[in-house]
Amino acid sequence: MGKKKKRNGGTFNTVTSCISTALVLILLGTVVLFVTMAGNFSRSVRENFTVEVLLDDSIADAELDLLRSELLAQPYAKQVTYISKEQGTREMMETLGARPEDFLGGSPIPAEFEVYLRADYANADSLNRYLPALKARPHVKELVYPLDLMDTMNHSIRVVSLVLLGVAVLLAFVSFALINNTVRMSIYARRFSIHTMKLVGARRSFIRRPFMRRAFWIGLVAALVADGVLLGGMLYLIRMNTNDEFEVVTPFVMGTTLGSVLACGLLLTLVCTFFSVNRHLRMTTEQIYLK
Repeated sequence: MGKKKKRNGGTFNTVTSCISTALVLILLGTVVLFVTMAGNFSRSVRENFTVEVLLDDSIADAELDLLRSELLAQPYAKQVTYISKEQGTREMMETLGARPEDFLGGSPIPAEFEVYLRADYANADSLNRYLPALKARPHVKELVYPLDLMDTMNHSIRVVSLVLLGVAVLLAFVSFALINNTVRMSIYARRFSIHTMKLVGARRSFIRRPFMRRAFWIGLVAALVADGVLLGGMLYLIRMNTNDEFEVVTPFVMGTTLGSVLACGLLLTLVCTFFSVNRHLRMTTEQIYLK
């Protein structure tokens, strides 16, 4: 009866440790998920900024093709789209609900290239470096781009990134503390078994081995449970996101989140177990009873 009760108590402690560790890993994984999603979102926003290259009506087809090729070769260009004068006029008609010729005497819309910027170049420094040469090209009338909006957006992204980084560091520390306390309480309950093995001459590595094995399985099971919960949440976010322009849950985000949780689950439980067992191994008989 005593052995059965002891076995049930050990199973209960193991299950409790798994659940506690899984909850902490879900918290940690959620932080990693939001940090990586925020990075993808900011990149998607910046890559939707465009530079409109307004062209002269006199530009020839050969010069048009040459300019398109040169724009595509630029390091700041992610995508280049050509909008003809006729297409631009049709779009204005759809917006205004009338023909521009009716009140302007002609279409003021020039042909243009829309250059979608790469995220790393959507800032004032990069534009001031590359765009003057583009503006000086023949048949380029004007360059139109939302510089003030870019500066505001980049400033906001920097502030949000710093806040998220601070929250991530804080929650990572809290997660480590919670898992460490869970492991220490579990090992504390078996401190007399550790001391008994010490008294019969067992080596430290022999005493430590079953605790490390148990910690490995607790960390693995807890990480898999946490990954399952987080994967379900990410699949839900993918299903709810219908805006293709802002794809925030990518395979990289999923891999980073799930991999981080698995690595942290194994690493934290093993490291905390190792140091906690060593702490009890260094205790004398008086310290064990006093603790």
